[in-house]
Amino acid sequence: MEEETLNRLKLLPKIDELLNALALKDKYKDLSREVLKYLCQRFVEELRQKILAGQLLPSEDEIMALLEGKIADLLQPRLRRVVNATGIIVHTNLGRAPLCAEALRAVGEVGGNYSNLEYDLDKGERGRRQDHLKGILCLLSGAEDALVVNNNAAAVLLALNTIARGREVIVSRGELVEIGGGFRIPEVMKESGAILREVGTTNKTKREDYENAIGPETALLLKVHRSNFQIVGFTEEVKLQDLVSLARRYSIPTMNDLGSGCLLDLSVYGLMKEPTVQEAIATGVDLVTISGDKLLGGPQAGIILGKRELIEKMERNPLYRALRLDKLTLAALEATLRLYLKPPQVVRELRVLRAITSPYDAVKRRARKLLTHLRRVIKGDVSFVLKKGSSYTGGGALPMMEIPTALLCVSSKKISATVLEKRLRSYKIPVIARIEEDRVTFDLRTVEEEELKILGAALKTAFDS
Repeated sequence: MEEETLNRLKLLPKIDELLNALALKDKYKDLSREVLKYLCQRFVEELRQKILAGQLLPSEDEIMALLEGKIADLLQPRLRRVVNATGIIVHTNLGRAPLCAEALRAVGEVGGNYSNLEYDLDKGERGRRQDHLKGILCLLSGAEDALVVNNNAAAVLLALNTIARGREVIVSRGELVEIGGGFRIPEVMKESGAILREVGTTNKTKREDYENAIGPETALLLKVHRSNFQIVGFTEEVKLQDLVSLARRYSIPTMNDLGSGCLLDLSVYGLMKEPTVQEAIATGVDLVTISGDKLLGGPQAGIILGKRELIEKMERNPLYRALRLDKLTLAALEATLRLYLKPPQVVRELRVLRAITSPYDAVKRRARKLLTHLRRVIKGDVSFVLKKGSSYTGGGALPMMEIPTALLCVSSKKISATVLEKRLRSYKIPVIARIEEDRVTFDLRTVEEEELKILGAALKTAFDS
């Protein structure tokens, strides 16, 4: 090791010296000495590695500022609110569906107090947590019974493990989808203990493909909704009702992994038709699995709907306990589902549905309001362009549907789009936008009225930095 590097290493601050300096500051008096010591040790080790990499040691004042920055990062929540200005409505990376006011109230009421999570108030004895959701789910969907777990992948896993462990599940090759995070239907099926039997081709699967594959080891016919892509052109697939009819002839259950959890006919609002849960149940399919945090607009959950005999069998599966809902998610989901009893209200109250169905003119008005505000508070060489664009549903739903939206594009000769976008992400309430044609672009379809001030303040701060 070079002598110069050794001399720099000798100048590294002592842990006790850093702790004594922090002890003089009132803002750290409530932090335990063990926590501060651990942070100081990690900080000094980071400085050591930088010196070994050839960097200079910061000054004494800079060292303390850097250390206090590390402590500030620790005290700040890692999971934070952001403003979604991307135009992706069900944005998986940004938490998918924001909860409605009723769901937030329910979470606070149940989470902040004792509750009847597993207590039957009528009988005065132990109850079942699933009973809080079964009634309303059956009412809304038309299913005989319902079971809820922590996400849709878990719902598929539990269903396959219960019905088809060690036996074959027949699926069209064109429906072996990959969902977010790299999880694939074949892999989920493998972990469930079921055996995949592919039929058909990527673009064409016929009824006889399923029928020819049915044998003594067939436990289930599975249809997976291609919610995050579409196959177009020379294509053919078997409709769910036809698959149900075929399965009944051989006394085999059918399952539809519907995914997006749409409970409303979106075509009523001039949007692309998405299969609804009610339509799937009406075919007589034995099981339907959906997500709670996509088009349904609630918290992350996996909902299994269908025949009582199969649902009860899944509820007895030991795997169910590992996948069941916690009380906070249960409270949020129940409150969300209750809104569906009043369809006009649900479109207003659920942010996902409000964003999808909001008229273009309403989005444009928000964009103009923001533009007027920005021109008033931001001075200098800054360009604002208002134009028409497209928003997307996201979250593995309606992949081909483009929703007309209003875009506000911001650029400056003094600050690159990359730097401006990074500064917006660093604001106290981070603003997540996109870059198009070297301009930071805000899609106002995913920005609520009360978020306009946040977006304006973030931009002003970014240009003033």
